[in-house]
Amino acid sequence: MTQMSDVVTGGGRVRPGNEAQGPGDPSLLGSPVYALGNNTAERQRLTQQAVEMYGDAAYLLDRTGIGAGQSAIDLGCGPRGIVDLLSERVGPGGRVVGLDLDPTSVALARSFAHDHELANVTIVEGDARRTGLPSSSFDVVHARTVLVNVPDPIAVVTEMVRLTRPGGWVATMETDMSTNIFHPPHPAWDRIQEIIIKSWQVDGADVLIGRRLPELLETGGLIDVRVEARADVFPPGHPRRTIRLDLIRSVRAKAVARGVASQGELDDLDQAARAHLEDPHTLALPHLFFLAWGRKPADGPYPSHRRDT
Repeated sequence: MTQMSDVVTGGGRVRPGNEAQGPGDPSLLGSPVYALGNNTAERQRLTQQAVEMYGDAAYLLDRTGIGAGQSAIDLGCGPRGIVDLLSERVGPGGRVVGLDLDPTSVALARSFAHDHELANVTIVEGDARRTGLPSSSFDVVHARTVLVNVPDPIAVVTEMVRLTRPGGWVATMETDMSTNIFHPPHPAWDRIQEIIIKSWQVDGADVLIGRRLPELLETGGLIDVRVEARADVFPPGHPRRTIRLDLIRSVRAKAVARGVASQGELDDLDQAARAHLEDPHTLALPHLFFLAWGRKPADGPYPSHRRDT
């Protein structure tokens, strides 16, 4: 368990992590906490996502009013998350914690913070549902594309609210994968959509979580909840034009192990879809993103939906 002294001082030794396991590994058939897994492809995707979605993250933080001297935590930060953006916002007198369950992502995030001289950032290993950190510790609690990947999102939201000080803010950004617009149509995308939905559902995760954010935040006990949506069309050459294929790559081994699709079918779909995207006339709007934020009341009590485990 991560000690609170690590959270305050940035102490703690980086532990070596394990790389992705092969498709034949029976552990792929288990019930993971994070539907996309912790393989190398997913870590690479998350690192790229941090760059591509920097503007949206900055916009979301603007809604919270986070500033110099405050404290913040990025739950499920992966290999980078938004710890650099939070570090800049709170300044030298502030404090930022990045938390992730995957030891390898924790090591990568620590290296990122060290290499970028983010002296006010501490990276810790922990479960976003049960962090073990003291209640009311942070002015802003943030999570991005975490709720879409867990089978019990209200457990994470409840923990986010618990960690937030009275009067502080919870901010989150989640996808809604019901949107699947590639025009002119191509049958490969219909099958890819089916595979994505089945791959998430088999873990009990909700690919439509974005539209549920306001109700989840309110159920968690927040007030002044607001929500906005983003519907981005990605032109040829944009790295997020292939996001659906990148997601398939992250769940590929698990999809094959669980019989959702075969290796050969995934290869064929990837080739057909990439050829379709290479056509400059193909319009690509792969999904919606919802940004939501809410404030913890200055006075309790706050509802709790956590199950004792």
